[in-house]
Order: sequence, then structure tokens, then C-alpha cells
Amino acid sequence: MDSNLVVRALGALAHESRLAIFRLLVVAGPQGMAAGEIAQQIGISPSRLSFHLKDLSHADLVKPRQDGRFVIYSANFDAMKGLIGFLTENCCAGTPCAASTPADCCGNAS
Repeated sequence: MDSNLVVRALGALAHESRLAIFRLLVVAGPQGMAAGEIAQQIGISPSRLSFHLKDLSHADLVKPRQDGRFVIYSANFDAMKGLIGFLTENCCAGTPCAASTPADCCGNAS
């Protein structure tokens, strides 16, 4: 994973609301959630949500898709696994270990 993208991803996640949004979308799985539902679950205004989703999208951590008149957001599980892999790449003194290969998660079910 490109170190510039890692810095962007970590920066995006370094905010309480964005971290909560990302974690909610991870729980939601590949089907994702509508923006209005995310705002309601997190308890923030739609304008603030839009700002935070833009940052998460620019960091490639969430993916939007149009579904009729709704925008559905889902976690980018490939980017999440890439970030985890990058962070654990050199653990265990550089020898391969379980931490350096993120477990399959619901993101692979799509």
C-alpha cells in the first residue's frame, strides 16, 4: 500500500466521528447504509456527515453508490485490509505471522 494513502487513511480515521462512521459501515458489511441512516445512527447532522464521508472517501476507506434517490455508503474492505497489512508488515521481526495476513471478513462475501 502506498504510504501517502496510508497517511490519508490514518488521518481520516483520527477523528471521533469519522472513526464511528467507518466502524458502523464495517458492521453494516458490503451492502452498506444510506447516508440518512448513518447520520441517524451516529447522531450527527447531514451536513456534518457529508463532510466526514467526503474525507473517508478521499482516503479510499468508503465507497458511495447511487441507489435510486439514495446514496449508499459501504466500507472499502480491500483498503481496510491493505492498511492493516501495511501496519503489521514488519511485526514479528519481519517473519511472516498471523498478524501480517488479515483474516477474511464480511468484505469478502460480495
